[in-house]
Amino acid sequence: MSNIPQIGQAAPDFSTPDQNDNLLTLDDLSNQWIVLYFYPKDDTPGCTTEAKDFTQLYQDFSALGAKILGVSPDSGKSHCKFISKHNLSITLLSDPEHTLIEAYGAWRLKKFMGKEYMGVARSTFLISPDRMIAYIWPNVKTKGHAQIVLTKLRELAATQSQK
Repeated sequence: MSNIPQIGQAAPDFSTPDQNDNLLTLDDLSNQWIVLYFYPKDDTPGCTTEAKDFTQLYQDFSALGAKILGVSPDSGKSHCKFISKHNLSITLLSDPEHTLIEAYGAWRLKKFMGKEYMGVARSTFLISPDRMIAYIWPNVKTKGHAQIVLTKLRELAATQSQK
C-alpha cells in the first residue's frame, strides 16, 4: 500500500472520462474541494449505498465548494444506467485501464472466499483546493461513510478559511 498518496502530498493528476464521455482533469477542478472515491462496481449493494449516500448529501458538499467524483473500472454506459436507475447527482469517472485507480493506490490485492485477486479497494481521498491530499480513508466501510467525509470536510474547510 506504499503507492497510496499521503496527506500533504500533491494529488496525482488525472485525465479521465466521466459518464458522458467528457474528459475531466484535476486542472478542471482547481480552486475547489474534491471528494475522490473509488469503488469496485456499479449497481452492487455496497457501491449503490455509497453513491446514494453521497447523492443525499450532495447539497451539503456543494455548499462547501466540493465536487464529488466516484471512480470505477465500469464504462460510461454502465455509469449512465447506474445514475439513472438510482437518481444519482454525483459525477462518475470511467477507468477501465485502472490508470487513475492505480495512481491513487486503490488497485490492490483482495481476498474473497480464500481466493486472492487484484481489484478496486474501496477508498476515498479528500483533495484541497490547492490540489493537495487533505485526508485519506484507505479502507472504507460504506455505511455512514459519506457523512464521515462531510464532517471531515467541514472541519478542514473551517481550518483553511481561518488561514
